[in-house]
Amino acid sequence: MDSSSDLFRRLEQLNAIGAALSKERDINRLLESILIAAKTITHADGGTLYRMTDDGRALRFEILRTDSLHIAMGGTTGNAINFPNLPLINDKGEANDSMVAAYAAIHDKTVNIADAYTEAGFDFSGTRSFDARTGYRSQSFLTVPMKNHEGEIIGVLQLINALDPNTREVRAFSSADQSLAESLASQAAIALTNRLLITQLEELFEAFISLINLAIDEKSPYTGGHCQRVPALTMMLAEAADATQEGPLASFKMDERDRYELKIAGLLHDCGKVTTPVHVVDKATKLQTLFDRIQLIDTRFEVLKRDAELDALRKQLALRENVNPGAEDRIWHAYQDEVRALDADREFLRKANVGGEAMKDEDLQRVRDIGSGRKWRNVDAIETEFLTADEVVNLTIRAGTLTLKERDVINHHIVATIKMLEQLPWPKHLTRVPEYAGGHHERMDGKGYPKGLTRDQMSVQARMMGIADIFEALTARDRPYKHGMKLSQAMGIMANFKKGGHIDPDLFDVFVRRGVYRRYAEQFLDPGQIDEVDEAALGRT
Repeated sequence: MDSSSDLFRRLEQLNAIGAALSKERDINRLLESILIAAKTITHADGGTLYRMTDDGRALRFEILRTDSLHIAMGGTTGNAINFPNLPLINDKGEANDSMVAAYAAIHDKTVNIADAYTEAGFDFSGTRSFDARTGYRSQSFLTVPMKNHEGEIIGVLQLINALDPNTREVRAFSSADQSLAESLASQAAIALTNRLLITQLEELFEAFISLINLAIDEKSPYTGGHCQRVPALTMMLAEAADATQEGPLASFKMDERDRYELKIAGLLHDCGKVTTPVHVVDKATKLQTLFDRIQLIDTRFEVLKRDAELDALRKQLALRENVNPGAEDRIWHAYQDEVRALDADREFLRKANVGGEAMKDEDLQRVRDIGSGRKWRNVDAIETEFLTADEVVNLTIRAGTLTLKERDVINHHIVATIKMLEQLPWPKHLTRVPEYAGGHHERMDGKGYPKGLTRDQMSVQARMMGIADIFEALTARDRPYKHGMKLSQAMGIMANFKKGGHIDPDLFDVFVRRGVYRRYAEQFLDPGQIDEVDEAALGRT
């Protein structure tokens, strides 16, 4: 008989266990906690937790414990359980009532057995075989079905060999043991179902995020990798900051929920790019829209060369009545000089179109001179300036390939990101996702966008994402307008950004000191990009 004080103590344990189970996020730890709690509350030496297979036709071993034999399998132990599933239907197509765990699941009924060796109606041959191999004596069994809030059997909790708390001798499971185990099984089933439901919702949510990133990837092969690499690098930096024991970031710590929130923010940091036109995102040259318009300019040069040739031939023909070889030579040489000048201007414009180097003032003026100084006849036979106003604007971009208007379009993606994310009804543990994701283009000196936040107005996580976004962009090898930088060059630029108030200096020190940049490089960069980095020099920059 159980004393009232012992029963009261175990009821208190049951309440505490139920509260603890509801807080556990990891499925393996949750399953393990359920079995250990059941063993503790019933004083059982061993036990097994089974889960229903997805097709509902068998029970799968999840956790197995036998304290006296020091057996611990499944869960967080790393020791896999290789036992076959217990089928609920036998070879004859009948209910597998001979197996006690299967019986409990099939009939939704607790089975309390005082001694397996004398119990009739169940097949304990496997148990006897186990006992023979190990010298164990499996005696009392308590097998409890686990049923969720919808009345579905989701598993079975089986306990073996109840031990007297005082003598440690094996005894039968009492009615109190059974009631407590059934109550625990009910709580555990609900906790497990809730955790599985939350996990499924999280997986669905992350799949939806992947869908957004896939849409961006399909729009532009040059940005899809960015959406995956930035969150990976952000998490590397976050883990390094969390592990820091000294300096300004020594107090920065993250728990599991903090990590998940930052991960989601990283995955969504560029979701607004779904609104950015493809021809702007992929603008590899200054004249590119849906196609590279330098081809139109090439055609115009060919038209001018043809016109120059025709003009020279006409002038030569006009001299044929009065033969003048010298004059004809001068005409032809002038034509060849004109062709060379046209070829030189064409080559200059083609080089300017690439946008690989910053243009000097004299180069910008030469574009304008070519545009207005040369004339050509368009398809309507109207003489017009060689370059349109829009072409001049694009070809006089001093650095890069984007006009100011196009940069505004690109920069708008972060506004769109914030607007999109702020529309979502975030649960409490994800409320900071919009702030983290929306701050990666801000600067420590307040000169960033879209809000012009300063360092003190930003979270550490948003500052991390800013470093990750910049470093990924510098080293990315899949951009249409540049090659991925060498590691040393990228780190040199990052050091200048630190000095110039662009990025967080403390986080950059962690980025360098804890080798985050090199771990990222080894995982994501081409081997040819990875060279030696003088970390001491970075500190002096």
